[in-house]
Amino acid sequence: MKNLYLLIFTLVFSFSFLQAQDSEEDAPEISTVEALLLLVKDGKTKEQSVNAEREAQFLADKNKQASILAAEKRELARQERIADQLEAEYKKNEGILRVKEEAYQKELGSLVELFGHLQSSAGEAAVQFSGSLSSAQYGQERVSFLNELTSKMSETTELPTIREIEGLWYELQRELVASGQVVSFDTDVTEVGGQSSSCNVTRVGLFNAVCDGKYLKYVASTGGYAFLPRQPAGRYTSTAKKVGNAEVGDQVKFGVDPTGPTGGSLLANLIQTPSLAERAAQGREVGYAIITVGLIGIGIAFWKLYSLYMLGAAVRKQAGSSTLDVRNPLGRVLKIGEENFNKDIDTLELKLAEAIMAERPSIEKGIGAVRIISVVAPLAGLLGTVTGMIVTFQMITLYGTGDPKLMAGGISQALVTTVLGLLVAIPTTLLHSFTASSAKGIISVLEEQSTGILAERAEKI
Repeated sequence: MKNLYLLIFTLVFSFSFLQAQDSEEDAPEISTVEALLLLVKDGKTKEQSVNAEREAQFLADKNKQASILAAEKRELARQERIADQLEAEYKKNEGILRVKEEAYQKELGSLVELFGHLQSSAGEAAVQFSGSLSSAQYGQERVSFLNELTSKMSETTELPTIREIEGLWYELQRELVASGQVVSFDTDVTEVGGQSSSCNVTRVGLFNAVCDGKYLKYVASTGGYAFLPRQPAGRYTSTAKKVGNAEVGDQVKFGVDPTGPTGGSLLANLIQTPSLAERAAQGREVGYAIITVGLIGIGIAFWKLYSLYMLGAAVRKQAGSSTLDVRNPLGRVLKIGEENFNKDIDTLELKLAEAIMAERPSIEKGIGAVRIISVVAPLAGLLGTVTGMIVTFQMITLYGTGDPKLMAGGISQALVTTVLGLLVAIPTTLLHSFTASSAKGIISVLEEQSTGILAERAEKI
């Protein structure tokens, strides 16, 4: 009996879960077998009513199927009649099209090849004019006209008119004439920052356009000119300014780029070539240190050359004068000789040697610094070379050798610092030689004059 109750409870629970899942929360709590049987009876009654409604709906739809089928058959017959009409019309149009194509081919005759050349010429001209320097002067309407003509001729349903053929000839002829002209006209030019301003542009053929001594490029998207983001060297921009200021008939030199109408490869290479300041910046910290030390050394050398020149002039003037001037080394040495002239020759010689030795430090002051800089500069360049190679090898270790640009920074530092070191060492070495020779010449004059004093004192013994 206990097993029977358990079986009944399981079946009722499953049935109630599947049929009344949405109303579980609202159902009363089942605590007795009688309540469970009552619940099953209510569920069965509800299921029978639902099934009865479904059967009634199915029977009603079944009665309508005959009328629906008849309506669909009528629609099918109507569509078939329409298809027959369209097929007959298609055959009729096909015959008309065949006749018109024969008439078109007959009218076209032997001009097929000519129109093919016209189409290719119009397409090539449209591509060329879209990036031509003359487009900013003549406008972009000609490009639209040529594109429309090319599209019309490609459809092979309509022949070009005489006016359209003459328009193509006119545009080609005008571009040909523009390639040999040097003209000036006012137009808007886009600055590097994006602002637009009016400028008097000088166009040199189809090669280059300049304004206020600066080179321009043609921007097809805007249909106007724009300044190059970076200008070439000053010797080129100076000629560009001359062209802009020239009058009709004047002959001036101008740096023209014949490799491209919008600034070709030559101008691009000139723009990409780094300046002296940029090359110096490639040396980084070591390069800046070499430049600083080099400027200091060259400054000391020129200052010393000037001071030695003035000192040498004073010494030479003193050598030719009988009046002693203690403001120059020779005057001070001669004064020592005059004061000790009556003493014994050994004492006189020692006094003169002491006076010359006292003058030597001031004469040779700064020459040693120039010499040290001339020696240190190439060593600093070698340091930069080693540092740059270390950076290069680090890049190779991290990224490999697939992209040479990653190694360019280290290689540039290695080479630039070497060049900077040599550029500093060569002039400072020459300047050290000049300053040392000048100082040695002055000291030789002092020694010569002291030797003369000793010889004069020896003659009187």
